[in-house]
Amino acid sequence: MPYQYEKDGAAIYLESFATIRAEAALDRFAPDEEQVVVRMIHAAGLVGLEAHVKVAPGMVAAARDALKQGAPIFCDAYMVSEGVTRKRLPADNDVICTLRDSRVPDMAAQLGTTRSAAALELWRDRLEGAVVAIGNAPTALFHLLEMLEDPACPRPAAIIGCPVGFVGARESKDALWAANPVPSLIVEGRLGGSAITVAAINAIASRAE
Repeated sequence: MPYQYEKDGAAIYLESFATIRAEAALDRFAPDEEQVVVRMIHAAGLVGLEAHVKVAPGMVAAARDALKQGAPIFCDAYMVSEGVTRKRLPADNDVICTLRDSRVPDMAAQLGTTRSAAALELWRDRLEGAVVAIGNAPTALFHLLEMLEDPACPRPAAIIGCPVGFVGARESKDALWAANPVPSLIVEGRLGGSAITVAAINAIASRAE
């Protein structure tokens, strides 16, 4: 017996986003922020996520402008980089994850940190004006903040800081929000992850739903 269900992809998206906008508390977000938060909720399947999302003033505009100017997107994990929808990128932007670089294991050992954190050291020469997306490793976000404490370190245009987990995730995001080195977006607490981070990137890259 055939099941009765919606088979039109466009219709599914329309109904999904309409449901989110009907049920979520989005009033505190500016229009460009709302579009990003809606896609994050959609990726998580969680109305209520919006209560934990914090977006610095001008963050969406800063990230969107950077991408339009051709800035690269640096990602802490391949689950993030592989999720970016290339056709949404406005300038055929490079999407970069350095986690598998052969130099990373030795760097991690020398620095006494995780590979996810050490891999960020390979971003320095292209970090200026870039968009950074941390969706997996709190150690990567902490290391980025340590890098940015150096006045000589190039500054990205914006940071999406949404690492997930039970050890360091909350603390790393709180630290990013408190330090405010550049306009940032975070999901407070333990929530976060690659899918939510990718949704934010894709929404910033293109307003199309």
